[in-house]
Amino acid sequence: MSDREPESLLVVRLSAMGDIIHTLPAVSALRIAFPSIKLGWVVEERWAELLCARDCTSSGPRFPGHPLIDFVHLVDTKAWRTSLLSRQTRREIGNALNEIRSQKYEVAIDFQGSLKSAVVARSSRPGAIFGMAQPREAPARYFYKRRIATKGTHVVEQYHSLAEGVAGKTLTRLEVEFPRNENAEAAIAHQLGLVGRQFVLINPGAGWGAKQWPAERYGEVARELGKSGFASFVNFGPGEEELALTVERSSGGAARHISCSVAELIALTRRACVFIGGDTGPLHLAAALKIPVVAIFGPTDPARNGPYGTKSIVLRNPASMTSLSHVRATDPGLLQITADQVLAAAHHLLENPNA
Repeated sequence: MSDREPESLLVVRLSAMGDIIHTLPAVSALRIAFPSIKLGWVVEERWAELLCARDCTSSGPRFPGHPLIDFVHLVDTKAWRTSLLSRQTRREIGNALNEIRSQKYEVAIDFQGSLKSAVVARSSRPGAIFGMAQPREAPARYFYKRRIATKGTHVVEQYHSLAEGVAGKTLTRLEVEFPRNENAEAAIAHQLGLVGRQFVLINPGAGWGAKQWPAERYGEVARELGKSGFASFVNFGPGEEELALTVERSSGGAARHISCSVAELIALTRRACVFIGGDTGPLHLAAALKIPVVAIFGPTDPARNGPYGTKSIVLRNPASMTSLSHVRATDPGLLQITADQVLAAAHHLLENPNA
């Protein structure tokens, strides 16, 4: 940026859950570095509750329900792509862009590095667009006025270095503050009151099949944890209900499935003793909330995508090879991780919470 502090900045990170969470520390650092800046974020509507509680306005003065961003700009690119030529879609796109452009952002940062996010950044008509010198999709770089060579192994570190490149100075790394939705907090507190004991949060789902550890093994872990006095809640997303029910059945009654909104998942995760799951958004939420994590990794690299900033035990078999291919069959190396190994890791974190 120029020597003059900018008055406004737009973050473009549309999805997904884990990637948004990985971006939050960098944006928090920018907020502290430029406390008077007007800060906006373009995000897919389904993930808006990571930035702003549903029961509060998406713009205006910051408070616990709206702690970081001044303006949350919602888009629904998945729905738009299915009916791109319809009048309603064109109207929704036009309305979204007009809302963003009305803020006259001086600078936009494309943290996503995709062609889609770069187009959104350009369509927002900022004064300048910053992005990574080596974005995830190479054509995106041609939309940037400034290309930043990022540093670091973990994606959180890479995003932080992008923010430093934009700011032109070293930025302090900070903990993330998530929105607090009081209705969600009350709903989760009520459900936990019915259980009446400490619990472990299990997330058996994954972005694609190769990353998914068998649901029956999660059930085995929950059953054994139950013998030690710990309840287990099984979180699941859209289309994963049968997966969660399989964990529940395999647990012999020690686990119960729970469907949460994003705000409720934040509230639930805050109260967990330990999180157990693979490379998914809920795992990265737990890490950001400083909940101890047992991470079960297969084809993705935990050095880049593992739990960051919290006490964790990462289980990955040497047979697993790093690959982002979205194959359906479970990674062979992942299958070599046993329920006993996961249980031992969970017990270690439960017995040594402050070690």
